[in-house]
Amino acid sequence: MKTLLLKPIAIAAAACLLAACSTMAPHYERPAAPVAASFPSAAASAAAPTTGVAPAAQPWQAYFQDARLAQLIATALANNRDLRVSVLNIEVARAQVGLTRASEFPTVNVQGTHTRETGIQTIDTVGLAVAGYELDLWGRVRSLTDAALAQLSATTEARKAAQISLIASVANAYYAMAGDQALLEVAEQTLRTRTDTLKLYQLRFDNGVASSIDLQLNKSLVETARVAYVSAKRQRALDEDALVLLIGQPLPAQLPAAPAWDKMALPDVPTDLSSDVLLKRPDVLQAEQQLIAANADIGAARAAFFPTITLTGSYGTASTKLSGLFDHSAWTFIPQVTLPIFDAGRNRNNLRVSEAQRDIATAQYEKAVQSAFRDVADALAGRATLVDQLAAQQAETDAEAERFKLSNLLYTNGVASSLDLLDAQRSLFTSQQLLVQAKLALLQNRIAVYRALGGGWTEAAAPAS
Repeated sequence: MKTLLLKPIAIAAAACLLAACSTMAPHYERPAAPVAASFPSAAASAAAPTTGVAPAAQPWQAYFQDARLAQLIATALANNRDLRVSVLNIEVARAQVGLTRASEFPTVNVQGTHTRETGIQTIDTVGLAVAGYELDLWGRVRSLTDAALAQLSATTEARKAAQISLIASVANAYYAMAGDQALLEVAEQTLRTRTDTLKLYQLRFDNGVASSIDLQLNKSLVETARVAYVSAKRQRALDEDALVLLIGQPLPAQLPAAPAWDKMALPDVPTDLSSDVLLKRPDVLQAEQQLIAANADIGAARAAFFPTITLTGSYGTASTKLSGLFDHSAWTFIPQVTLPIFDAGRNRNNLRVSEAQRDIATAQYEKAVQSAFRDVADALAGRATLVDQLAAQQAETDAEAERFKLSNLLYTNGVASSLDLLDAQRSLFTSQQLLVQAKLALLQNRIAVYRALGGGWTEAAAPAS
């Protein structure tokens, strides 16, 4: 009885050892990155830091220190539907790995039969059965498992890339809304100032001091300010709608107060980084894992050229009488060998497909690296120039504000003409608008640099309890 029990156990153990053999997949080597060793314009700004934590290793909570923005980002990470789909895709890929890996092990079932032959005898059997277990001598099943594991890793990296994109989108929408709010306030203040000026001109016109041309010009300036005010108000509402969609719910009622527009700022990031940092970007890692999966599929295609050994067996009891069913042991062992001889080129073409898909995945990986490099290069290109542009625009706005103040004073004292005052008003309004736009461009550029260098998916460590 012990001998009969040990035989199927020994067979199953030997099968598992054979299944652990190496695969026939080609040796994987990461393709060389088809980009320059360093980023262009990396040191274009003397004020930019040259050392510090790389964005990929910097948690988003440490970079976005605005409490209101941080809460909006956290809400988006919890509620955004696109990110939720990315998380669920990981569960699907993990289950797929389980399905593929299950083929590496025998499937054992409890099996019972009752056979009755008329006029001859009745046979009852019950026991454990292993049906159609493939000995993975050439690593076909193992290659499929490796491919599924690589796809799981690719899906995980896709989720990280989705998080980076979501965080950047929320931050861009937040600052766009803040910028449009600042434009709304500028337009409102300008409308109020021009309305007061129009009242003064109307009074002067009624008393025969101002001309009709001056009056109509003032009316035109008032309506221009009104158009800008209404436009900014509409854009502010659209910004809020976009932010609501990103966070996946209405704006929370209990949000921290936002800092004033002129106090909003984002830190710069290190520039002394080689292009190797791109290899840590989730979208690049995703492309690499898909290349690894395609490489593993070649191993499965190669293994199909070799014989397949399938084991079928059972161990249990059998008897011609139900009362003596457990008195006699019985076992069967049926190996089956399948050797491909003629398949009309099916295996050969399947291998060609796998190799072509590996080459496609290689090209896609190289393109992912190149696209990532361009993202960084584009972001760095505007880095220094935007700082200089904001400083110059601020100086221009200060000068225009002083000019308007002096023009108003001179006009009040009858020294300057009305055209000088109106021109100063118009120039100041335009300069104030350009100042808001320049600052918004700088903030969004900082976000672009942080995102392009792979920042945004690392979470801050939980505080020690």
